[in-house]
Amino acid sequence: MSEKENILARVREALRVPAPWPGHSPAPSNRTGGPPSDNARQWLPSVRPSFDDQVALFRKNAGDLKAEFFLLEGVDELPAKLAQLRETEGWKKIGTHDGELTTAACRALDLPTCRTDHPYDAKDLETCDAGITECDALIAQTGSVLLTSRSAGGRALSVLPPHHVVLARREQLISDLPEAFALLKRKYQSNYPSFMTLITGPSRTGDIERILVLGAHGPKKLTIFCV
Repeated sequence: MSEKENILARVREALRVPAPWPGHSPAPSNRTGGPPSDNARQWLPSVRPSFDDQVALFRKNAGDLKAEFFLLEGVDELPAKLAQLRETEGWKKIGTHDGELTTAACRALDLPTCRTDHPYDAKDLETCDAGITECDALIAQTGSVLLTSRSAGGRALSVLPPHHVVLARREQLISDLPEAFALLKRKYQSNYPSFMTLITGPSRTGDIERILVLGAHGPKKLTIFCV
């Protein structure tokens, strides 16, 4: 049998067993007898259950990753905080999407806007100084932002502008990765978005002489507001 025939035979063998739909994999056997999420928590860092502890952990992890995190008293503070960023960084144009938090906050900025939940030109989005999105959750365990193409105005808004600004609510702060995956399964069930991602700090690389460079493959700055 030639090498080509050997490879094709292995492919045919693999295709005999259909792959499960995302989120519907059979639970693996485990020593504890609990669900897979319980197994994961055996080797993941533990997270205390209180809101204050989770805020402190998220703040620390996000800060270690060079992201900025602000816990606000309420949604009314958002326009002023965004206006401060606008003045400090000299924003001339922003990208955003219609959302419970984004719409009113971005309207108050009074800047030209590219909305990615309507037909738009990618070159237009590339000229934006910041992309302002909502998200699905904030994960205390890793300091990550969980978002999808549905919660964050498509696939490009969180990637193309050099500054990604995330708006979240307090109830969206969750403890750990198993809870994040359970949230996605519960929220989207069998109709998953085409894009789901965990954003853990600004884009970075250390490929060249192990020197950390921010913004190599995406936004070089990440700012998170939680109201």
